[in-house]
Amino acid sequence: MKFNLKKYRVGLLILILAAPLGSCKKYLDEENKGNFVKDNYFTTASQAQTFVNGIYTSLYMFQNGDAYGESPFITLELFAGHATSLGQSVNNRAVITQTTSSVNPGFQTVWANSYNAISNANIAIANIPKITMPDADKKRLLGEAYFLRAFFYFHLVRLYGDVPLITEPVAINSENLYPTRTPIADVYTLIVSDLQAAKASGIDEKEETGRASLGAVRTLLGSVYLTMAGFPLNKPENYALAAQEVLPVLNQYTLFDKYDYLHDNAHKNTGELIFQINYLLGVRTNAIPQLTLPFNLQVGAYGDHLGAMIPTDEFVASYESSDLRAKERQFYFSSYPKDKDPNTIIQFGEHALYKFFHVESALGNGSSDENWTLLRLPEAMLIYAEASNEAEGSPNATAIAQLNKIRARAQLAPVGALPKEAFREAVWRERYHELAYEDKAYFDIQRTHKVYNVKNNSFGEATSTPNEQGVTMKQQYYLWAIPQREINTNTKLTQNPGW
Repeated sequence: MKFNLKKYRVGLLILILAAPLGSCKKYLDEENKGNFVKDNYFTTASQAQTFVNGIYTSLYMFQNGDAYGESPFITLELFAGHATSLGQSVNNRAVITQTTSSVNPGFQTVWANSYNAISNANIAIANIPKITMPDADKKRLLGEAYFLRAFFYFHLVRLYGDVPLITEPVAINSENLYPTRTPIADVYTLIVSDLQAAKASGIDEKEETGRASLGAVRTLLGSVYLTMAGFPLNKPENYALAAQEVLPVLNQYTLFDKYDYLHDNAHKNTGELIFQINYLLGVRTNAIPQLTLPFNLQVGAYGDHLGAMIPTDEFVASYESSDLRAKERQFYFSSYPKDKDPNTIIQFGEHALYKFFHVESALGNGSSDENWTLLRLPEAMLIYAEASNEAEGSPNATAIAQLNKIRARAQLAPVGALPKEAFREAVWRERYHELAYEDKAYFDIQRTHKVYNVKNNSFGEATSTPNEQGVTMKQQYYLWAIPQREINTNTKLTQNPGW
């Protein structure tokens, strides 16, 4: 019997994408309603699988939004200062000008959805061990739940600082129904512990189904260690741990030979794509292309062209002159044929993100099911390069090779054995250029307290270096505000400084 891998992959993706809404419900119901979890629900392996599938659906929060483009994946990027947004969005404009407040809807979306996912992960971790099922399957599901809990806590602790640390199911009479904030260091201890548990769970080295893999666990843990080495914890001993963690990943995945493969349907969850948010036409779609196309220009068969995240011209110009990524229809584009009229070329008058342009939906019916990438190989390569350089005091041969592989694909000359400080900035620069607009830059600012000054291609202190839009980062913007709705509901929560 011939095994149809492609059919099997699609089937598993549908299983994840179509998980029942009940599996995502926040577990704060009354005791008699919560009884389904304790006595009725977690009795079979298929129920456990369905419940864990439901945790993945909380990842869709990153693309949640409205017609104004107020979506978390855009909010995160606007904080980095290298994108403009349609003036019609009051909240996006307030982020760019650093005049936003604790009622910004993005703050609430990320907080609520992250804790929803954590709540469901806690339920899974507490109940799956009781189910009669093969040990290997049980360990794998627990590994996925630990990975996802760590993933969401990692976002929470970086964005909000001290956050409530909840590791058990919460019912209406639980002490943790209205929790206090937990110190950052304790949250990171839990994140590392969860990822170590996921690493030991027996999950597959690689996955093409949209599930967490060992490669995803190692890459995320490497990012965690790299972050812990910088602000606010300042634990430099974690540089060596970060390098050690991602080293096996470097040979498990392969760089694509075309940038187009980063955003097409044929290469989802393959090649260099380690962990993605998965979409599938007819099951779950998104507005990523519409949000990142220039405002009101008829590019592709989309009903809306929102211009919610547009790169600054200065950032695009910061690439080296021969860098392939800055060429037309690589990472960016400035013109495209008009929809239904290919002989008419629309000139944008600005740069848009071809990196997120979905040709299939643009040429089809305008319904996009492109995946959103959370982790990919170049990030692991650059984690290794940066962390090993810091740990050893100079770049080793493997670190230099990782940086040069990324540069070679971009048709750039290799770098040599630079001094520690020069190599550090070369890696940082590559993070900005290679991982551009993938929601990495703001987190880099947080951990380094440096911003990329595109006008002179250098790095300056975050709170004294204006970006290309003339905005200098305020100290308070190293963290997001605790959502005002959460403070109003839970009086034990305190607000971050300056908000």
